[in-house]
Amino acid sequence: MRIVFAGTPNFAVKALSHLHNSNHEIIAVYCQPDRPKGRGKVLTPCPVKLYALENNLTVVQPEKLSHPENYKRLLSLNPDVMIVAAYGQILTKEILEVPKFGCLNIHASLLPRWRGAAPIERAIIAGDNETGITIMQMNEGLDTGDILLKDKHPISNTETSGSLTESLSVMGAHLILKTLDSINQIKHLPQNSSDAIYAKKILKAEAQIDWSQSALSISQKIRAFNPRPIAQSQAEAKQFKDKVIRIIDAEPLNIECSKSPGMVVEQKKDSCHIATGSGLLSIKRVQLAGKNEVSIRDFNNAYQLIKLS
Repeated sequence: MRIVFAGTPNFAVKALSHLHNSNHEIIAVYCQPDRPKGRGKVLTPCPVKLYALENNLTVVQPEKLSHPENYKRLLSLNPDVMIVAAYGQILTKEILEVPKFGCLNIHASLLPRWRGAAPIERAIIAGDNETGITIMQMNEGLDTGDILLKDKHPISNTETSGSLTESLSVMGAHLILKTLDSINQIKHLPQNSSDAIYAKKILKAEAQIDWSQSALSISQKIRAFNPRPIAQSQAEAKQFKDKVIRIIDAEPLNIECSKSPGMVVEQKKDSCHIATGSGLLSIKRVQLAGKNEVSIRDFNNAYQLIKLS
């Protein structure tokens, strides 16, 4: 197969690597243009571009793939198939029809559940006990194309978006190779759109913790937003007031108490329990603004919390 690969974040790198080291040929790698990052707003290449450059693969970074000149360039490559993994651009009908076998998407959910931009985070927030990878024949809709192959992956009660993304990226890499090896024999299965649920993009404002929610719901949000954008709260302690505290890791406890949500119920050497709308949240790791991430033991040695809001 002559493959055009389109992807941008770390999730896509494993698939690109597996394809590059297979008997298929990567004729071009498409990814998003370099974006400014950090306090200095330095233009930074994405993980897919870095891998491609390290392995002498041709990199193409169009601002808009559907632009006539970009369409002509893709057409000139004469690809057999285009593999898409979290590319970040919508593909038009004209683009989808360029490759002989069309465009195949590596999607991080069990479609039609969690179509859209943030399937991994939304699955954890919802408390799903499983997710997986779907290889889909792309069409003009948002993750509405026929299903070619699926594979399931459990979601443990300690899984974060970071760890789940890593696992699913490996699964997707194996599944896309399996798909290509049997592309002419795979039966296309149309999605049942009545079962569809959409995974809308994660907004930074969602990272703010609402302590009136249950301890379970809050802990799911903390896991879903690790490593980005990290769940956070305003904190008040004897040593400071209204500082932002980022909660990296926490565990829900099925223990009810009479204190108002956000109030500290217990803060001992190795523990810090916060009242919620239902149950207690045991905080494990935190980070104050401008400080390093620390265990709750180290935090307790320096600060005496009063409440979170």
